[in-house]
Amino acid sequence: MTMSKPTSGSAVLAWMPWAAMTVVAVTDVWAGPDVGFLPLVSLGPAFASLVGGWRRTALIGAVALTLTVALGLYDGLFEGRRGLTACASVAGVTGAGLAAAVIRERREAELASVRSIAEAAQRVLLRPVPPTVGPLRMAVSYTSAIAEARIGGDLYEVVASPYGVRVIVGDVQGKGLAAVETAAVVLGAFREAAHDEPDLVKLGDRLERSLSRELEGEKFVTAVLAEIAAGGEVAFLNLGHPAPMVVRADGTVDFAEPSTYAPPLGLGMSGVDGPQPYRVGFLPGDQLLLYTDGVTEARDGNGVFYPLADRAHLLDEPDARQALEALREDLSEHAAGPPHDDAAMLLVRHQGAPPAGGRLTKSP
Repeated sequence: MTMSKPTSGSAVLAWMPWAAMTVVAVTDVWAGPDVGFLPLVSLGPAFASLVGGWRRTALIGAVALTLTVALGLYDGLFEGRRGLTACASVAGVTGAGLAAAVIRERREAELASVRSIAEAAQRVLLRPVPPTVGPLRMAVSYTSAIAEARIGGDLYEVVASPYGVRVIVGDVQGKGLAAVETAAVVLGAFREAAHDEPDLVKLGDRLERSLSRELEGEKFVTAVLAEIAAGGEVAFLNLGHPAPMVVRADGTVDFAEPSTYAPPLGLGMSGVDGPQPYRVGFLPGDQLLLYTDGVTEARDGNGVFYPLADRAHLLDEPDARQALEALREDLSEHAAGPPHDDAAMLLVRHQGAPPAGGRLTKSP
């Protein structure tokens, strides 16, 4: 688990107790006791309870109380009740600050525990893709729309099966825990069926049967299945999902659109004679980007969708992970404000000497 660096706001709050006590002390000495600034020394422990632990709050509270006594003696306030009143004010605020700091520390510990569990769930549900499978190089990027979340309703997986490298990228309808549970069902079924089923239609039918036992109502999952085998082609079965982008070695960009889309998972594909897989040329030097609609439907401040095809040149970076990170950062800059939907991207590169030419071809 990576520790986050303190923000500039936290650094300011860390210095606020000392700054507040310094300003009050200087003002009290300069203006004299008649101004009545002395009780404001309690701002020190009050600010201290906002950041740091209870020990730091207690230390600053002790310094504030000592400063109050010193200034009270200097001003002659203990000859009456004003000095005791100021000390009581500082002590009371310090006590309240200690209680607040203890509660905050407990909540932060609980949050850290929840985050560690979320990261463990991410490693189980969305496992890192293998960086290399034969001549293929791969990288993945996932951005959740939920603040502080690591996982959501988008899914991806890569399996090296006896029939070739099989890939799935999908998007569960809805968000939240229910979407995560549905994604887990799809991924579990895919990881098992990818090794057993001889073709993509039967693989899709297997996923449909597994999902139909779990889904309730009219929920569904869009997905694209890909099978990369020897022979310079990749086979797709598109289940209502955005078409993958193919970037050729010469920089040409194509989208592997099917002639007809199969229905999304959960809408009754099982037992139906639906669209068949289609094939696209995939030669050394080509790149394949599978993604969810959180990428192409991201809008800027003027409502313009993210122009994925125009950003294909960002994938020219030699390192696959760095190339995908450059695309992710560009997507983040394009979007106006925080993301409104999860965004997953999986990049597959066919390494090797670029061919003399190569265009998008489809065959039944």
